[in-house]
Amino acid sequence: MLCETPSPSRRALMAGSGALFAWASIPKFARAATARDPRFVTIILRGALDGLSAVAPVGDPDYAGLHGELALRLDGDHPALPLDPFFALNPAMKSFHAMFKDGEAAVVHAAATNYRDRSHFDGQDVLESGQPAPNMTDSGWLNRAVGAMPAGERVARAGALGVGVSTPLVMRGPTATLGWAPENLPPVGDDLVHRVLDMYAHSDPALGGALAKGIQTDKMAAKDGMGKPKPGYDPVAAMRRSAEGAAKLLAADAGPRVAALAFDGWDTHIAEGGATGRLAQLLGGLDGALQAFKEKLGPAWADTTILAVTEFGRTVHINGTTGTDHGTGTVAFLAGGAVKGGRVIADWPGLKPNALYQNRDLAPTTDVRAVAKGLLAAQFGLSEATLAKTVFPETAGVKPMADLVRA
Repeated sequence: MLCETPSPSRRALMAGSGALFAWASIPKFARAATARDPRFVTIILRGALDGLSAVAPVGDPDYAGLHGELALRLDGDHPALPLDPFFALNPAMKSFHAMFKDGEAAVVHAAATNYRDRSHFDGQDVLESGQPAPNMTDSGWLNRAVGAMPAGERVARAGALGVGVSTPLVMRGPTATLGWAPENLPPVGDDLVHRVLDMYAHSDPALGGALAKGIQTDKMAAKDGMGKPKPGYDPVAAMRRSAEGAAKLLAADAGPRVAALAFDGWDTHIAEGGATGRLAQLLGGLDGALQAFKEKLGPAWADTTILAVTEFGRTVHINGTTGTDHGTGTVAFLAGGAVKGGRVIADWPGLKPNALYQNRDLAPTTDVRAVAKGLLAAQFGLSEATLAKTVFPETAGVKPMADLVRA
């Protein structure tokens, strides 16, 4: 049976158990009244987010015609939420919009990693491992960042948190982490099925064919009532539950200061929806998760930065099933009381035919590794050399983005 995240190996389970014990035994540290106590959270949006329907360039004259019925509008029954004269937010993200207006949230647009192919597995590997190419390591950049902090630093002593039945790759590695998974795990989604089939179509066509037949049989059985989704599972509520649990741990005096979560389901090939529909439902889930962090972190919210990123974007044009296919440029969301917000950060490339990447995608102009580097440097003082060699190897040319965090 397929699962959204692979079952952890026995070795991983043993390591996780040890990490839990080690974290639980950390003494309660005294906090100076005036000292900053920063938190950093990464949320991986797996499946490739359509950035043009999440944060719409409504001021671009080519946008509405290219993105068709998925394009957001400033009028109508479900108007987009203006961020500035050029960009507007999906109406499902009302909490993020309020944070943006309060200066606690920002958007980075036309962003991507250095990965330019369109395989979910490879794209996610590059995004989470922080390596220049897929399949180079089994550790993640956030785990290495925590490991690079001086041993006496509070963040290093308190450890880090990985949320999910299997710790997200971005948090796996030699540095001990606390693992936590909410109850009522999700059923297998169509986007995962597509990603698995895509992987085996390239690596093992025979197995891929057999797997496809098996999936088709399973779908037929489901239509006859032989298979039903996990009762009571709500992906939107699940995002908020995960965030609430993580926030409570991060807010604790002796709790971790760094966390990673992964939300699946963003592969919107079919019936994506724009201001309403499936994508809006997912964005509402992310919005609820960000609001949960703000509520449950309490005073710690003031020192918190959250980075929500995806492996790549989606095509500018919609496809024949009212969805979008794998693309390149997309958006990254920043939230938290420490974020220098109220801005859309974008070197906008435009949507003219000659400006599109490979004549089909929003061209990326910002490297998300620069965003992550900037947050890590500002929050925890990691040096540019450490970020370029240890956290994101071979990235000396990718400079940390400045001015993302309040002074």
